[in-house]
Amino acid sequence: MNPDETLALFDHEMREHARPDSPGTHVERVGGVVRQTGGADDWNGVVWTAPDLSPGRAESEIAAQVEHYTARGLGEFEWKLYGHDRPAGLGGLLTAAGFEAEPSETLLVAPVEGRSASVELPEGVRLRDVTDAAGVELMVRAHELAFGTDGSRLRHRTLARLDADPDTFAAVVAMAGDEPVSSARMEMYPGTAFAGLWGGGTAAPWRGRGIYRALVAHRARVAARHGCRFLQVDATDLSAPILRRLGFTALSTTTPYVYRTAP
Repeated sequence: MNPDETLALFDHEMREHARPDSPGTHVERVGGVVRQTGGADDWNGVVWTAPDLSPGRAESEIAAQVEHYTARGLGEFEWKLYGHDRPAGLGGLLTAAGFEAEPSETLLVAPVEGRSASVELPEGVRLRDVTDAAGVELMVRAHELAFGTDGSRLRHRTLARLDADPDTFAAVVAMAGDEPVSSARMEMYPGTAFAGLWGGGTAAPWRGRGIYRALVAHRARVAARHGCRFLQVDATDLSAPILRRLGFTALSTTTPYVYRTAP
């Protein structure tokens, strides 16, 4: 895998020509950005910035996106800024316009080939594919245990995706008896080389026992069946070291800049 070529392919297929990530959302290129717009429970934000954007034009684009999203009554939206985006200093322009930077993550990519070897699970743990509402509830419970955040939006998005487009989505829960202890999702994008790994998290008492690796391998097998060439992850500092050991390569960083409207 050539990192520069893979990053260029990622920018072209997954950002400049992004597809809606859930039913009820739409993606459009307006001026020098590509943005997704949906409802209050959907992900709303800018996914791509034209590489020839000047600082002056960037300020105009930022103001236009603030106007676009606030006019729709959305409580917040995100500008997904990558470390290689231009113009230099775009993060500072976003901050000056009222955006708040959240913790950065590492864009990691690996070829699908060679990632799907079976990983032994801890005794008493099994994997359960998420295909119905009961599975979604287990996944949401595992997510809340792992990350300590409310899973309401995750529930909404997953149920909508399973109903409208289940063939390009996969989710799995690790079960210890009747208790969900870890979960993860994967988005597949027909017409692209990539499958995106999302939401991998394990409840604290079960970390360090191979469950996260097993969830990566499980999703890699699904991606291989769908003809995907690459796995892509926006990795936190917790998961990035594991993924590097599994052969993932860092291509860039990504920082969510979030604009929240006044209540």
